Formats: sequence, C-alpha cells, structure tokens
Amino acid sequence: MNHRKSRAANVKYMLAGGSVVAALGLLGDPRGLLPNSAPRKDTCQEVIQSKAVLSREQLSRLLTVPERADKAQVRQVLNEPYCKLSLLQIRTGPSSQREAYPLAFDPQTWLVVLYEGEEYVGYSFSFRH
Repeated sequence: MNHRKSRAANVKYMLAGGSVVAALGLLGDPRGLLPNSAPRKDTCQEVIQSKAVLSREQLSRLLTVPERADKAQVRQVLNEPYCKLSLLQIRTGPSSQREAYPLAFDPQTWLVVLYEGEEYVGYSFSFRH
C-alpha cells in the first residue's frame, strides 16, 4: 500500500517536470540555438537584368517548350533573367546553370530555370525571396 503511494507520487513529479520542460520548449525558439547549416543555394551570383519579372503569360508559354530545347528558345519566351544562381551538380558530368526570374504577380517567388550547356533541362520554384 505504501509502495503504491510512492509510485503515484513519482508519476506526479514526472508529469509536473515534463510539463515544465514542455512549457519552456514552447517559450523558446530552438532555431537560434542551432548552427546555421548549409548556405542558401538560391543566392544570386550575378544580377543580369535587375527589373526582370515573369508574367503569367510567359510562364504559360514556358510550359510549351520541351525539355532539351535550345536555351535560345527559352530565352525567346522568358527574355533575360533577373540573375544567375550558383552552379548545381545534378549528376556526373558538367555542372548545371540556373537562372532566376521573379514572378510579376508574386515577387517573393522565383522561377528557376535549369540548363545543361545550351539545353533547357527544366524549372522549379523558389519560395523564399
């Protein structure tokens, strides 16, 4: 009987301690305690056209350009990019070039176009700008 009371008290202390730790965790921002890991990959290396933005129409026309098309064909649709991003190694062989275009209707989002040599490989979106 006395053993049950002792066990029940231990459980209460553990719950109280766990609650305090959880409350402290909610108040603090652990991201400040962690080291800043890898550098951002979507940082401009060279600004090409500082006023470049991409319209919805240009974005729609890009969807009609097939993969492995000439870079010139993509440039004809998109014009000059805002900037060039750092090179990217996707697979063995030459590094891939990336060019960024802020969206006119959402400037915090960039369309990132990927080229291998003079060939269009594809695109992605970057949402952090």
